[in-house]
Amino acid sequence: MDIDHAKRPVDSLGRDEANAEIERLTDLIRRADLAYHQNDAPFISDAEYDAAKRRLIELEKRFPELKRPDSPTENVGAPPREGFAKVHHRVPMLSLANAFSEKEVYDFDKRIRRFLGIDDATIDYCAEPKIDGLSLSIRYEAGQLVQAATRGDGETGEDVTENARTVCDIPKTLTDAPDILEVRGEVYMSHDDFEALNRAQAEQGGKTFANPRNAAAGSLRQLDPQITASRPLKYFAYAWGELSQPLADTQIGALHRLAQLGFKVNELTRLCHGPRQLLEHYQRIEAARPDLGYDIDGVVYKVNDLGLQRRLGFRSNTPRWAIAHKFPPETVWTWLLKIDIQVGRTGALSPVARLKPVTVGGVVVSNATLHNEDYIKGVDTNGNPIRGGKDIREGDWVKVYRAGDVIPKIADVDLSRRPPEARPFEFPTKCPVCGSDAIREPGDAVRRCTGGMACPAQAMERLKHFVGRDAFDIEGLGAKQVEAFYLLGWVREPADIFTLAARDSAGKKALVGLDEVLTRLQGSADPDEQKRALAEALGLDHFDPDHARERFDERSRTPLARQHGWGERSVQKLFRSIEARRRIPLERMIFSLGIRHVGEVASKLLARHYGSWEAFETAMTRARDGDGPEWEELTNIDGVGEVLARSLVLAFHQDAERAMIDRLVAQLEEIEDAVQPAASDSPVAGKTIVFTGSLEKMTRAEAKARAEALGAKVAGSVSRRTDLVVAGPGAGSKAKKAAELGVEIIDEDAWLTLIGAA
Repeated sequence: MDIDHAKRPVDSLGRDEANAEIERLTDLIRRADLAYHQNDAPFISDAEYDAAKRRLIELEKRFPELKRPDSPTENVGAPPREGFAKVHHRVPMLSLANAFSEKEVYDFDKRIRRFLGIDDATIDYCAEPKIDGLSLSIRYEAGQLVQAATRGDGETGEDVTENARTVCDIPKTLTDAPDILEVRGEVYMSHDDFEALNRAQAEQGGKTFANPRNAAAGSLRQLDPQITASRPLKYFAYAWGELSQPLADTQIGALHRLAQLGFKVNELTRLCHGPRQLLEHYQRIEAARPDLGYDIDGVVYKVNDLGLQRRLGFRSNTPRWAIAHKFPPETVWTWLLKIDIQVGRTGALSPVARLKPVTVGGVVVSNATLHNEDYIKGVDTNGNPIRGGKDIREGDWVKVYRAGDVIPKIADVDLSRRPPEARPFEFPTKCPVCGSDAIREPGDAVRRCTGGMACPAQAMERLKHFVGRDAFDIEGLGAKQVEAFYLLGWVREPADIFTLAARDSAGKKALVGLDEVLTRLQGSADPDEQKRALAEALGLDHFDPDHARERFDERSRTPLARQHGWGERSVQKLFRSIEARRRIPLERMIFSLGIRHVGEVASKLLARHYGSWEAFETAMTRARDGDGPEWEELTNIDGVGEVLARSLVLAFHQDAERAMIDRLVAQLEEIEDAVQPAASDSPVAGKTIVFTGSLEKMTRAEAKARAEALGAKVAGSVSRRTDLVVAGPGAGSKAKKAAELGVEIIDEDAWLTLIGAA
């Protein structure tokens, strides 16, 4: 944690400030995910990315009701890149939670023991270097390599089978292996090989790479396997996915088995007894880091007993039984050239420092976040000094720190090098895009444009969100196209996208008709009468061809195929893509609306709970903030807090917002019902369950995880929609309310019998 965060701990933030921080981090991390996982061109380091998630986790723990469902703590990687066949991972490829201090490692051990109900025993862990490369899963059937896939978004990756066959460390055949064996590991490039590759690329006039990780990722993800074969890639195995039979009873034992099968396993992997030995091994690896010859960015700790791993299970995107202890990042000094203000889709004015480009940890940095106007002034929202009270000005010599955010931030200012002409930065009180008042409500750290959808920046950002990969994902209609169409006046809201083809066709017909009229006029013996009629039809005082053409363009616009960069084939391809999206899954539909605080995970929760658009729309229409059965149902969904619920209800009760939603729905053929959990044969599938009191045979966290794995919905409070309450000793108000409502109440033994775990 950098010095500014140390002076502004999470527990000192107000609700509105924390909410603004969560919103900002979520937006930036999404871009970082795409840059790193999909484009192999990160603008941030792994340390920065992971520290951002850490910051978000702290915020979400402190303010659970503010947790954004699209938080990076709920996502893995990025969607697969176009050009590769897609591979669905039978066992998801999850990311890891992170630790940055000794205390966090001890806390990790405490969480493990608390979850398992083990107070006094020492847990054994497997500790191994965290390779800075590209994750790769390799599937073998009957000893033959049949498929290799990248992580992708954790659920779906890219098929790089032929490329993987060219990596010398990856066996093509195995003997005495399980019939089905999915080996997981990291593709990387050594320092020497990286330098040699860059020299060769430069000599041939080709692309050079910023660091070995980018080189390895770019080499493996080539559409031509021969290019991959020419690159010096290596592979360390460290895990597995689907298995037809276990490799061993322990993590260390399984790694030994993989080594016997011919895979390279990192020689620095060790068995450690408890957190103290983990930290000692971390220090040994950190000391050896400069001489390893390849990049690592930390040490991974995993519970060694595979039986305990199964009991611990998973969160939404990380295993409970593993954590990555990251190495500290670095800082550099550079010049701050300019401070720009960006306007987001919720109207937030976000200051960004434009820096003289500088390399930090192998990545060229040219931008840094400045958070808000208080941060620039050198104070927190309570007026307490940060950075020793030093403000930030254009022209300053600044220290850039890459650990506390998804983009670099400024940790310090060298006042001795401040130019004499530098002046305090005046934060705008008017939106720099639309000129509307930019106000800062009491208790809020962020100033927001009041222009709403009338502000082009907000409107364009919402449209970009609408066509994004996790929303409608319309091929050929990306951020640049949306911006161009908006500025041309063709698309101002989502529904306009689905009328674009019809309007374009009408424009073509009108243009052809006008051309015919003009041609006839040129050859007419008595054109005056026709000219007067045409001028009247176009609303002109008098006729001339130039004015007629201009007026036509105003009314019907020039067809898309006549615009720069477009042709008939690309236009028709776009229109086909738009037509294909008239059918959309419910969770994508909800997410696409761009409602504040409603991200990917919340959209999935809402879709799963309500099942259909009709049920969801009806509930939101009837819900009233803080009152009524629909409000109670909404806020009782596990993972939906009052802030998120209030934002949803507000969106459906604002006339302009609701009208835009209704116009969009009218353009769609079908909003597909949500797919319910696979465990439909479970006795608790689809039921809403509340746990209360003390459980004696498993922890509350373990019970909740088991219920969700069986397809149940776990709620935090009892309502009329609760199906079952599992009550242990000490059950209080929840059990009482369940009894009043007539909800079935069972004890822990009955619960274990019900799910077949007795």
